[in-house]
Amino acid sequence: MAAQLCLSQEAGDKVITPDGREPCARWLSGVPGTPGFDGIPGRDGREGREGEKGNDGEPGSRGLKGIPGELGVEGPTGHPGFPGNPGLKGEKGESYFTYHSAFSVGLTEEISIPDTPIRFNKAFYNEQHDYDEISGKFRCVIPGIYFFTYHLTVHGKQTQVALYRNGRTVAFTLDQFHNGDLDQASGGTILNLASGDEVWLQVYSGGEEEFIGGVYADITSDSTFSGFLLSPKLQNNPLDNRRR
Repeated sequence: MAAQLCLSQEAGDKVITPDGREPCARWLSGVPGTPGFDGIPGRDGREGREGEKGNDGEPGSRGLKGIPGELGVEGPTGHPGFPGNPGLKGEKGESYFTYHSAFSVGLTEEISIPDTPIRFNKAFYNEQHDYDEISGKFRCVIPGIYFFTYHLTVHGKQTQVALYRNGRTVAFTLDQFHNGDLDQASGGTILNLASGDEVWLQVYSGGEEEFIGGVYADITSDSTFSGFLLSPKLQNNPLDNRRR
């Protein structure tokens, strides 16, 4: 058993007592000794085992927007896309040919009276009645650009035919007839007509009897005169008021 040195509080004698568990409150402890010098640092211990992976941390706050980078090089052209679906059908528009004027007439017998309008009395088409079969004249109702043409069968002698507008000749056609044959005289022109203008055909004599021939027609040969409106020229279009 270890021993402990204690001083008696009464006599001051040194007494060696066993180191028991008995309380030693009546004995005084010794003066603490001077602290010793630090020992030499020990060697590093062995590296410990790798710990388990920790939990993911919470996302950080969003950073500031960076500076835009430089424009990249243009890439190659892509493949053509598939055709799109057809669009919806549009609304029906107004026809440009709102105004109509046309005629096509022919003869039923030979005409040889010179210097007077040829009265074509067989109508192939004259729905607007702009050609007057009584006077033999076409009277313009719709101002605009018109096309006129004629194909005549000539019989008897050479014949000169003239196209007139308002009493003035516009075009001449001369057929030099050969005996025993039927010849053809034809012509055509485009005219800019105002409302009220008149156009017709007539055998032209010019004061010379040799040019007075016959314009011929029978069941196998026709002589025709035709004309129609190409483009109207109206200053006040009635459709303008309807669109407003």
